Amino acid sequence: MSGRLTVAQSVAEQVREQILSGEIKGGEPLRQEAIAKKFDASIIPVREALRQLEAEGLVELKSHRGAVATELTLDKAREWINLRRLIETDLISAAIDNITDDDLAKAEHVLGRFDRALDQRIEIDQWNDYNFEFHALLYAPANRPETMKLLASLHKNCDRYVRLQLLGGDHIERAEAEHRQLIELCRKRDKRAVKALLHDHIVRVEEDIVEALLPR
Repeated sequence: MSGRLTVAQSVAEQVREQILSGEIKGGEPLRQEAIAKKFDASIIPVREALRQLEAEGLVELKSHRGAVATELTLDKAREWINLRRLIETDLISAAIDNITDDDLAKAEHVLGRFDRALDQRIEIDQWNDYNFEFHALLYAPANRPETMKLLASLHKNCDRYVRLQLLGGDHIERAEAEHRQLIELCRKRDKRAVKALLHDHIVRVEEDIVEALLPR
């Protein structure tokens, strides 16, 4: 993002920092009137800010309770990420011998849409869908439908943590580069290299999430 922040973006940035730093605890209510008063803003940009934070997985908007900060549990996140690493490196190993140029073209098409959403910081609530669809297309030639169902559930569980991870530092640029490298290594049918890259790719996601969630 470039240029001056809008009021909604400024409020979202400050509330995000309070959630990630632990100043706002998981489950704590976020009252629109109090936030508006604190940041000298009207209710409309505060609502917009809360919707943005909901898309990032940091806030839940409940029909009868209003907005509350999401519980972010590091232990669960690490367990889910580690399961992903085990399953996905096994799947890519099984898939790469059968992967076709058509499979890779479909994956590249999805990756193009994903990269545009990441670069423009739009469709944040769909980032996980794009990410899973991209990876699933690479793993589909393994022909393991039950494993893919389990993996889909893991990706959904990891959703808000991965969004949190991508929104920090240079993580978007790195993720985009690694996804492109995965495509190229699959195109070369280099099983050892693609497994190693995928392993490191997922490990780095875990490291970023740990860095974001550990007390500061």
